[in-house]
Amino acid sequence: MNALEQKPKRGLGGSAGMALRIVANIGVPLALYYGLRAMGVGVYLAQIICTVVPAALTVRGLIRDRHADGLSIYMTTMLLLSLVISFISGSVRFLLAREGWLTGVTGLWFIASIWANRPLAYLYSRPLIERITGPSEYSWDELWERLPKFRRIWKVTSAAWGVGLLADSVLRVLMAYRLPVDEVPALGTALYVATSSTLIVIANVYYFATGLFNRRSALYAPLTVPKPSGDVVAETV
Repeated sequence: MNALEQKPKRGLGGSAGMALRIVANIGVPLALYYGLRAMGVGVYLAQIICTVVPAALTVRGLIRDRHADGLSIYMTTMLLLSLVISFISGSVRFLLAREGWLTGVTGLWFIASIWANRPLAYLYSRPLIERITGPSEYSWDELWERLPKFRRIWKVTSAAWGVGLLADSVLRVLMAYRLPVDEVPALGTALYVATSSTLIVIANVYYFATGLFNRRSALYAPLTVPKPSGDVVAETV
């Protein structure tokens, strides 16, 4: 059995794992920040601590699991960049704007991934929706290899996420330099929820329009066409 025939398990494990990582990387640092501020810790030190903790946990998880797919590498890189930026300047405003700069990098990463082996939108979506898309006998690896329109879906979605995150980046930087410092983390999290929700809705409307969730749609029609045998090809030539 080759790599394309080895179908990944379809279930809720991937969705639960991704949801847990999102909560850990966003909710925990936010709660930690306001907890530290309530204890009288300065803004700069609180921001540093809230960056070091999730970065350390992520690296520890990678070392423990001894597995690094494209998605885990991306998330780890973002956290480590956040940690590096935290020590570049002693400016509180610059530190608060860090999420904006990193969101911009993320947006560019999404756009650049269009030319990668698998776009980021593909990597993010696969654990969540693979089990409800495409004929059940085909894995996403097989669909990627056989269907140009399937590949196009993830390239278009990655481009849309990239543009949306670049717009989000601009708003974050403006917030960091214009708003009271203790309001920025909470509003930044609210912006994350708003941006993500909007982009998810747009992406799903696009998925329905392309027939991604309809296993009998024209998108999957080429799968029912048998490949020509070697004899037929030889006779045609």
